[in-house]
Amino acid sequence: MDIKLAERLGNLPPYLFAEIDRMKAEAANDGKDIISLGIGDPDLPTPDHIINELDIASRKVENHQYPSYIGMKSFREACGEWYESRFGVGLDPNSEVLTLIGSKEGIAHIPLAFVNPGDYVLVPDPAYPVYEVATYFADGKVHFIPLLEENGFLPVLEDIPSDIAKASKLIFVNYPNNPTAACADIDFYNRLVEFAQNYDVIVCSDNAYSEMYFDGVPPLSFLNAEGAKEVGIEFHSLSKTYNMTGWRIACAVGNPDVLAGLGSIKTNVDSGAFQGIQEAGIRAITSDQTCVAEMRTVYEKRRDVAYNALKELNLEVNNPQATFYMWISCPEGYTSTEFTAHILKNTGVVTTPGVGFGPHGEGYIRMALTVPEDRLLEAFDRIKKLGF
Repeated sequence: MDIKLAERLGNLPPYLFAEIDRMKAEAANDGKDIISLGIGDPDLPTPDHIINELDIASRKVENHQYPSYIGMKSFREACGEWYESRFGVGLDPNSEVLTLIGSKEGIAHIPLAFVNPGDYVLVPDPAYPVYEVATYFADGKVHFIPLLEENGFLPVLEDIPSDIAKASKLIFVNYPNNPTAACADIDFYNRLVEFAQNYDVIVCSDNAYSEMYFDGVPPLSFLNAEGAKEVGIEFHSLSKTYNMTGWRIACAVGNPDVLAGLGSIKTNVDSGAFQGIQEAGIRAITSDQTCVAEMRTVYEKRRDVAYNALKELNLEVNNPQATFYMWISCPEGYTSTEFTAHILKNTGVVTTPGVGFGPHGEGYIRMALTVPEDRLLEAFDRIKKLGF
């Protein structure tokens, strides 16, 4: 039998992180001691009080049945209360909060709810690859919006051709940003709301890194902008805040009609998030947040170590105010793929080529500060011997 993949799969670019795993395995087979700074997966443990809550919740018989498609009301209420406390944004848990099986699931499904074949989706470049892939799965067209250093890695909305904007259904934004670590201010979000109103484009804000900030400056939510709830939604995840990437629990909040569309897709393709994990999520976001402050302290120290080491190496990098990423300019004479391969082959340190996040990521590599400080120092000691 000749089994052929659908064209939509054949046309996809290689998934970036799968390629990183392949490169790591190859280096390990060559006997290298691998230090992986390639994937943004926290190495810190999930706090004990959250694990203990899951242990209790997982033993409840009622939690072993199918959960609600939209999530437990108590979880949605907790998310709404957290948004009010953190951002000053009021949300109706009955219509303005939707439970997700991780942000990635919601991001991957949102184009299916609103994009018809041939419609455009506005995708930042460089960006998390799922924005682009999700558009292709919905038979949409991608229009890339360059994120350039001279613009603070913010999209210049005025540069989007009006005919493309009129044919667009969604625009993805992500601040604090992966991979550049840039943050957005309220002026940008206000202009984004105006753009969305002018062109009837739904804003999809990916705010997974809002709690991973440094120097005492908390990032904003897109929903802080006046009128934001009228034009879009925001994805928020517990993954990075509480070191819960494997738990797959998140929420989408904002415009009720947009959430209803996303919810319609979900009712047909999944059966909701495990209630035991939702109960643990409630415990995470409603209990004392000392663990979050401790997480920030760890990553801020790592940020300082990495920034100082990179400056000593004469590699150009901005000092990030959020996320656990360093977005580093490649030395002259290297593409991002060549620089990544050179570091890995000669040091065993895994980084990510910027071009894997889009064409405008060329000229950069990304480091994820997801190893203990001693291993981070070891990584830079090895790289230092390469002599840039």
